[in-house]
Formats: sequence, structure tokens, C-alpha cells
Amino acid sequence: MNFITRFSALCLRKSEMQPRYWSSRRPAVPLGSRILTDPSKVFEHNMWDHMEWSQEEEEHAKDKTAENSLVKVRLEDQDKYEREASKYWNEFYKTHKNNFFKDRNWLFLEFPEILPEKKREELKAEEKSSEPTKINSTSSFPRQDFPGMFEEGKEYWEKNYGEDSTSVQGHTYNKNQARSLTDNPHGKNCREQLSNLESFPGGGATYRILEVGCGAGNSVFPILKVLCNTPGTFLYCCDFASGAVELVKSHSSYNSAWCFAFVHDVCDDALPYPFPDEILDVILLVFVLSAIHPDRMQKVVNRLAKLLKPGGMLLFRDYGRYDTAQLRFKKGHCLSENFYVRGDGTRVYFFTKDEVWHVFTLAGLTEVQNLVDRRLQVNRKKKVKMQRVWIQSKFQKPLLLSLSNPEETTKRHPYG
Repeated sequence: MNFITRFSALCLRKSEMQPRYWSSRRPAVPLGSRILTDPSKVFEHNMWDHMEWSQEEEEHAKDKTAENSLVKVRLEDQDKYEREASKYWNEFYKTHKNNFFKDRNWLFLEFPEILPEKKREELKAEEKSSEPTKINSTSSFPRQDFPGMFEEGKEYWEKNYGEDSTSVQGHTYNKNQARSLTDNPHGKNCREQLSNLESFPGGGATYRILEVGCGAGNSVFPILKVLCNTPGTFLYCCDFASGAVELVKSHSSYNSAWCFAFVHDVCDDALPYPFPDEILDVILLVFVLSAIHPDRMQKVVNRLAKLLKPGGMLLFRDYGRYDTAQLRFKKGHCLSENFYVRGDGTRVYFFTKDEVWHVFTLAGLTEVQNLVDRRLQVNRKKKVKMQRVWIQSKFQKPLLLSLSNPEETTKRHPYG
């Protein structure tokens, strides 16, 4: 693949982040329902949904993955990327601040469960009684998908993919928990807001959401915009990059009456959350788990499951196996099977639906949705096509379940 072709692929994100505007001149196409039936019309739109791969395409993807996995990153370097993971993400946010990602306004289309049921009904009623305005159906793509907006495409691509690469009332924290929150560098920003240890942020709320890996707030602020006039709701958001949390807290739309942003390393089992277990209605885990070492994913999900109320939902979206981003890695970027490091030191794993099912059911959660989202993204000007693959899932905590031994709840695998 030559540089012009590569660069056009990098620039796709810029054009795709523009919102779609519905009007009488243009028929509304709901998100996820644009089907390519005539291959000759492939370049009439930027995105096609529910793509089916041919056997040839599948074999090509397997071959590319096998090829770029031949040379592994040295063990000493792998240890460095694990130890210094927060440093690499802090450097990313220091460089790009809140300019790289676009707000995820698509969240309420894909995950209406984020909202309390009453709010969902209100929004549905509003949609029926008013003209639709706009839906940003393509801002879901994180910067890992289409790097290069803020620096020259070739330089970014070579740096990141290889040279020449084609967030109960009355709860009380004990002294050890309080000391951990204030002494641990990942909990130091909780000191002021947790000075009164006989309560916790959002303690008076009746509906609570946690976004893990909030970044610069591209999910936080679309959610707050909808929930800010909904009494009893509260949003927690966390990231282990302190720079990202500071970006959220310094945003003009941040309001501590509705939201609590805090630094937290989800891989640290000993680090308490600034609220008790079993109080969350929703956990949002979008393009986050893939950045964690595969050996640590299960403990992370186990801990998150304990935060959910019985009946609470965990909403997940992340990279799928053989996504274009995986196929474009060059030799020397592979850490382990389907786990890679970019040139900026951040890491990414590419999931299968089967793996996602195992991780969440072993944590005691029940599948509500678990699907492979295959889309074809195109650059109409450059005539470039990219096969995108994501996993989108919804898992629920059973109403009656003790998580003392969540493995006992695992049932027969439905995909095996």
C-alpha cells in the first residue's frame, strides 16, 4: 500500500466526524441500517453497515495477522509498557488535550440503557413530536482508528504502526480505605471531595452511572447534557491518566452537582472506589478493556461487576478481531497474540465475541446482547475501502447473585 493510499485512510476520520443532518431533501437513514446491496454503489456513502465477509477476505485477514505477529516486542520492553502505561496515556492527553476525539452522541442510539427508563420514554415522546435534527453516527471512532488528524499522516503512521507501514447514602469508609484514597497517587484527587468520610459523591442519587476510561469526556458531556435536568441521577467517570481527568474537570460543562471525575487504576484491586459496592445502575466500558493486558482483564471485570446493583447493566464496545487497525500493524509491534503496542506506547487488544462472553459471564453477569459489528468505511474521493470490526455487548447482573464465587454462575457457552 503506497503512502497516498495510507494517508487517505488516516484522513477518513476527519470527514466521518461530521454530523449527519436529516431534512426533507435527504431521507433519514437510521444508524446501523445502511446495507450495501449493489457493489457498484459502494462509494455513494462513507459507511455501510452489517457487512458480510467473503472467504477470501477472511483468509486475507488471518494471513495479515499471522504475518504481523511473527516478530514479538522484547520482554523487557513489554514490561516497560505495562509499568508505564499511565505515562503513555498522560503524554497523549498532554499533546492532544480534548482535540482528538469527537463527542459520542451515538451512545443513546446504541445504548439507550444508559438513561433511566422514565428519561428514555420522555426522549421517545420528544422524537415523535418534533422534527429530527442531527445524529452524529460516525463519531464513535476513537483516535486509534483514524490517527493523523493533528500531525502529518505519514509521520504519525510510521511512529505508531511501524516504518513503511502500509468515572448508599450513609456509607462510611474505614481508616485504611481513607488512607489509601489520599496516599495513593491514583486517589489523591479525591482528597477534597472525600474529606467527609461519612458520605460519598452522589450519595443522594437514585440512578448512578460510571464510565470507566473517560478520557477527555467525550461520553461524559453528551450524557450530562441529557441527564442534567433529571433529578436523582449522578455520573461518575474515571481514568488512570490524570491529565485526562483534569481535562474533564476543567471543561465548562463539568458540574460537581451531577458528576464526579476521579483518577483510578482499574487494574489495582487494592484501590477503593469513592463509593460503595452494588450501587451502580450502569457501567460504560467503551474502547477501554482493549488497552489492558489480557492477563489482567478478568480481575478488572470481576471488580466492576461488584459495583453494579442487582439488575445493573454493563455496556461494552471495543475492537473486534481482524479490524483494519489490527491488520495494519507491522512486524515488531505484537506483544502477544492479538495484543499490540502503538508507536506512542499505548496498547490495544482485538477481541472475539467468544472471548467477551467468557470474560463477562465468569464475572457473574448475564448476556443481554453480544454481537460483532462489521462495517465498511470508504473514502469516496480516494476510492479506499476499510473493513471495520467492533464487538458490542450488554451484560446484566442477575437480581439474585452472590459474587463471592462468580465462576459458579457460568453456564454452557452459547457460541461453542
